[in-house]
Amino acid sequence: MKINSLVIVLAFFSAVSLAAEPDHKQPISVDADKTLASLIDSIASYADNVEVRQGSMLIKADKLEVDASAGKGKEVFITTGSPATYSQTLQGDRPVTAQANEIRFDRASRILTLSGNAEVMQSGSLVRGAVIRYNIELQQLSAEGEQNRRVTTIFTPENKDTP
Repeated sequence: MKINSLVIVLAFFSAVSLAAEPDHKQPISVDADKTLASLIDSIASYADNVEVRQGSMLIKADKLEVDASAGKGKEVFITTGSPATYSQTLQGDRPVTAQANEIRFDRASRILTLSGNAEVMQSGSLVRGAVIRYNIELQQLSAEGEQNRRVTTIFTPENKDTP
């Protein structure tokens, strides 16, 4: 199986700075219809209408597993859905949205890993691939294709309204 790889650091996200400063400093709240937690293993599971919020960041999914075994501030959130979705307003009021069958958020590194029919959209531009890793803090994205499916990037032209 041949994997095509593409790293986009500049063009797709160049106009955007860091995520809004308060977001990563705010607490994370989780809402769901069902919850099951193991205090011994530091693992919590959530199901049905799951929402994970931290400032302007919102992840919606069918299921969520939170692994807090590495300690406070090092939790890993693994959401699944058909698809699971992510949205956040970055500095400069620029929204970024994403979707995938699985979205993994590593709180310590602030990296999103989107797997299975992954898409990230910002400023009208789109990246689509099998796996997309998105570093929220550094605004870096890497995408991988899978056998017979390459990474697709669509850049939309800037609309300049003339007065």
